[in-house]
Amino acid sequence: MPASTDDVQSLLIFARVVEAKSFTGGAARAGISKSVASSRIAALEERLGTRLLHRTTRRLTLTPDGLSLYEHAAQMASAADAAAATAAGASVEPRGVLRVNAPVVFAQLYLVEPLAAYLELHPRVRVELLLADRMVDLVEEGVDVAIRISARLRDSSLVGRKLAEDRTLVCASPAYLARRGTPLTPGDLLHHDCLRYSLLESADEWRFRESSGEGRSFSVPVEARFQAQSGSLVREAALAGMGLAVLPSFMVARDLAAGALVQVLSPYSFIRIAIQALYAPTRTLPGNVRAFIDLLSQRFRVPPWLAPKSGEPAPGD
Repeated sequence: MPASTDDVQSLLIFARVVEAKSFTGGAARAGISKSVASSRIAALEERLGTRLLHRTTRRLTLTPDGLSLYEHAAQMASAADAAAATAAGASVEPRGVLRVNAPVVFAQLYLVEPLAAYLELHPRVRVELLLADRMVDLVEEGVDVAIRISARLRDSSLVGRKLAEDRTLVCASPAYLARRGTPLTPGDLLHHDCLRYSLLESADEWRFRESSGEGRSFSVPVEARFQAQSGSLVREAALAGMGLAVLPSFMVARDLAAGALVQVLSPYSFIRIAIQALYAPTRTLPGNVRAFIDLLSQRFRVPPWLAPKSGEPAPGD
C-alpha cells in the first residue's frame, strides 16, 4: 500500500524523535508539540501493528522493528533536510523559528538590542529565547544557537564562533570591605566570607595568575557561607554586603562604575573567559542561524561592557 501524506509526516516525526533521543527534543526539531509527536508515533505503531519504541522515564530505545523502520525514515529525513537546505540556500531572506539559549543575566543586559535589530532586519523570522544558566543539550532541547560563557568549551561535538572575551573579577561592596577589611593577597580569602557560584567547575577553589613576574598560576580553596546556582543571585548577595564574589566583568561593570561594588586583588588576574555562539554541526548552516551569529559577531566586536563612555574609564580598570 502506498504511503499516505500522514504516513510520511509520521515517519519524519519518528526520525526526529529517534535522532534527539527524546519526544521533547524530537518535537522541537519537527516544530510541533510533544503531545502531537507522541500521538503521531502511537498512531503509526497502531497502523503498522508493532511497537517501534521502548519508553521509560529516562530514555527511549528502538525495538527491532523500530530499528528497521528507522533506517528508512532516516534516509527520508536526510533527503528532506537536503531539499530544505537547497531551498534555504536559494532564498536570500532568513525565515522560520530561531531557538536561542542564553544565560539569564547576559540575555537581560546584552541580547535585547541585538535581537530587536535582528527581528527588524528579518521580518520572516520568529525568535524563541530560552533562558537558563545551566548547560543545555542543544539537540535534546531543539536549540539552534546557544550563548555559552566559560573558560573552555566542554562539549567538543559543537561548533562555535567566539563573540568576545571577558575576565572575571573579585569584588565586594564598600560596606563589606569597611566591616571586614580589604584582602591584599589571595591567601587573605581564607579569612573572608566568600560567595560561590556553584555551577562553575571547581567552584570550591578560586584560581589566580600573578599579573607581574613569571605569571605563576595557583588556586586558593574557599569556604562559602553562601552559594547559589545563579550568577545574578551571587551578584545581589555581593551588593548586599554578604561577602566577596568572583563574577564576570559584563555582569558587574555598571556596579563598579557606580561604586556599588569595588574590585579587589587587582594585582592578580583571574580566569579569562570566552563568550561564544554555539550550534550543532550541520552540512549547511540555516540562513536564520547564520544571520543571527553574523549580527552578534558585529555587535560584540567591541563588548558594550568594556566600551567606556566619553571621559570615563573602562569598568574594572
